[in-house]
Amino acid sequence: MGAGGIGGYYAARLLHAGHEVVLTARGAHLAALEEQGLTVQYGDEVWSFPVQSMDHSAVVARFRPDDFDVVLVTLKSTATEAMLAELGPWLYHGKVPVLSLQNGVDNEPALASLLGEHRVLGGLAVRIGGHIVQPGVVQAEGPAQIVMGEWPMALGSDLRGQLLQQLQEDFEAAGIPTTVSDNIRYELWRKLVINNGVNPLSALTGLDTRSLTHHPEFRKIVHGMMAETVAASKADDVNLGPEDLAEMFDLISNFNAIKTSMLVDKEKGRPLELDSIAGAVLRRCERLGIEAPYTRTVSALLTHSQS
Repeated sequence: MGAGGIGGYYAARLLHAGHEVVLTARGAHLAALEEQGLTVQYGDEVWSFPVQSMDHSAVVARFRPDDFDVVLVTLKSTATEAMLAELGPWLYHGKVPVLSLQNGVDNEPALASLLGEHRVLGGLAVRIGGHIVQPGVVQAEGPAQIVMGEWPMALGSDLRGQLLQQLQEDFEAAGIPTTVSDNIRYELWRKLVINNGVNPLSALTGLDTRSLTHHPEFRKIVHGMMAETVAASKADDVNLGPEDLAEMFDLISNFNAIKTSMLVDKEKGRPLELDSIAGAVLRRCERLGIEAPYTRTVSALLTHSQS
């Protein structure tokens, strides 16, 4: 669900490994996928595949939910609510598990409220940059790992563990480095630390991640927004600590110079994932009664620049 930069890359890997994959998209991107197939640029490699692609209404018309082994959601978090409105009743009448590979910490709760926790797998795409560069063509970079697990944490009492083991084997065989976590909420929050640290500020300044983390002043803001995210995690009983902050700041500081998805969205005039990233932090800080001045200021400036 959502064959953009991230979804398109993972779909290509699975298609190359011989799996049957159905992709959803819309607009010019969908038209190009239907007419020309999917092209993925990854480093010096270019892959092209004919694909089954359609919009959500066509999925509902052509398939039953349990025709699929798993539904992977790689939509922007801004589209989660609309996706559930369009596909929720269809999904509700099946048993197929749903794996979210989206930014933020609020997608899995939304899925679980509709489908029940027993059908929800939490996940995140790690160290990957991916964008649609033109309709039908996506560009991706980085090791492109997946971390996934039973949401909100592994209990060992249902079938999700078996499915995760099978998915891990299949993903690895397709060239996707994959880890299964017993505490996926912890992993989702660690990624939110990075996302809140660099995404809003990059969209505000126009700078990539390396430029931000190596700038004498902006790196302090990145660190401050990351620290506020670590503090906010306590509202979800995740309780990240100083060691998580240090590790995440070191990771993004030493990773490739990535143009963040929020900066790309701003340049293309698309809705920003600001509420699911900075908003998630601010709501939880308010609940805890603590201040988040870096996140609040950058979020307010970015919101103003959009108006």
